[in-house]
Amino acid sequence: MDTLVASPALPPAATGPTRFTLVRILLALLAVCLPVALVLVLTNQIPDKALRAYWPPLLAALAGYAGYAFYVRRVERRALDELRGPAGPRELGAGLALGAAIFVGVVGLLVASGSYRFTGVGSAAVLLKSCTEMVFVALVEEILFRGVLFRLPERALGTRLALLVSGLIFAVAHLPNDGVTLLAVANTALAGLLFAAAYLATRRLWLPIGVHFAWNFISDGVFSLPTSGHPARGMLQGQLSGPEWLTGGPYGLEASIVTFVVMGAATIVLLRRAQRAGHFLPKP
Repeated sequence: MDTLVASPALPPAATGPTRFTLVRILLALLAVCLPVALVLVLTNQIPDKALRAYWPPLLAALAGYAGYAFYVRRVERRALDELRGPAGPRELGAGLALGAAIFVGVVGLLVASGSYRFTGVGSAAVLLKSCTEMVFVALVEEILFRGVLFRLPERALGTRLALLVSGLIFAVAHLPNDGVTLLAVANTALAGLLFAAAYLATRRLWLPIGVHFAWNFISDGVFSLPTSGHPARGMLQGQLSGPEWLTGGPYGLEASIVTFVVMGAATIVLLRRAQRAGHFLPKP
């Protein structure tokens, strides 16, 4: 794209470098990433691990939210509509339910195929740690990837092309993770499309945050399954058996063909809902 093309959605009074899409993207990324990195670096200096067991991810998530709010208020000069409003709790709840339904649907199909077997129950103490970490991941990643890297390019590219770019960026960001396969890359790109579709359905971030959190938390904290290549440490214990294209292997269910089918169906439903609501932007 021509990154030095002023966004058609910017206020008419916007002047100077901040009228350009690329400049706004860079400023938004800095506003979110710098305070998050500062919090994580400083809290990591606490020598006693027990004192930094749960709260640093939540504080970092709050810092990312504050940084994004600062950017929106000072650069875009508007209200933070995508993270405010009375519909937030309802949309977050709907996202949690949808994310849980997608995950349970995938696991259910694996159980039916004989590829997953429940083996026991571990400690429930791991749930809190996983919950705080996944709150951080869901909130900060949705602000970055959907609030910034999808929303802003969409104004210059139109919704359809921005969806493809957003999915590609999300997949590339996960390439360094362990156990990456070609199917894992495709599924991660599809997950990026799913979260973007959830944003488009409401034009707010609560629905994708809920979907993102539910998938990650249930996979990691509940079912003890690898999540995007990260080792699991959850409460329920189970065993996957079968080819990697079916079980996902060390990357997790994000590398399973079953996930591709179930997640793809959910993405199509959300995209159709967004299109019916008139939330697609044409290419300028």
